[in-house]
Amino acid sequence: MKDNQTRNGQTAVRRTRLTPDEVAPMGAYGAKASWPPGFPLYQRGSPADGVFIVLDGHVVLRNKIKVGRGFVPVIATTGQTFGSEGLSPNSHYVTDASASEETKTMFLSGAQFRALVRERPAQTIPLLSQIMSERAYLLEKLHELAALNVDQRLMSTLSHLSGDRSFTTDDGRLKLENSHHRLLCEMVGATRESIALALSRLVSAGIAERKGMTFLIEPALLTSTFGENGNGDSAIPIAREISR
Repeated sequence: MKDNQTRNGQTAVRRTRLTPDEVAPMGAYGAKASWPPGFPLYQRGSPADGVFIVLDGHVVLRNKIKVGRGFVPVIATTGQTFGSEGLSPNSHYVTDASASEETKTMFLSGAQFRALVRERPAQTIPLLSQIMSERAYLLEKLHELAALNVDQRLMSTLSHLSGDRSFTTDDGRLKLENSHHRLLCEMVGATRESIALALSRLVSAGIAERKGMTFLIEPALLTSTFGENGNGDSAIPIAREISR
């Protein structure tokens, strides 16, 4: 389940995911549910309890910044968790959570999680490891926001999205449509103009192909280009981010 990548002596944290075999023993303790696209699972500030596991589809975690704008710290995809703040006593959710497409989840309440720990401790280890891996990913993302420019943050985000089949074509290429641009803005922490310029530079560098309003990206080219200088630096020409 470990999935870290070393770049010239530095470790880049990549998000792991639970396997079906690891999730199966938790089924006797969790409650499964299906959610339609756009359905809100919970809102920031509401009481939190337990943890969710994504069985299929993906859930977008979003913080509202102002009207029409938000920040997406992470997208929880198949085999990943969200809402784990609910494992702390008297806690509240720190983001909004909504299903971005037809999504299936398993929910372990705090009581169910404690029962799992008591009765099947060995099967709890993968879940705890997954939650800790996701915590490490969030810490790495904080570092990216502080240390990397828009192009580098975009490439890191695209590398993450390429691991979710919801965003890939049958041949494994990452497919970004016009409807994804807002999501990219919220994940990267940049304006739409900055994202459009950064995607154009990826096309010029031969990493992306543009067909109308759709961009097709080969994940292997992202992996080989991002971080080739050892610090998340890339050879892509950089332009100043447009502020608003």
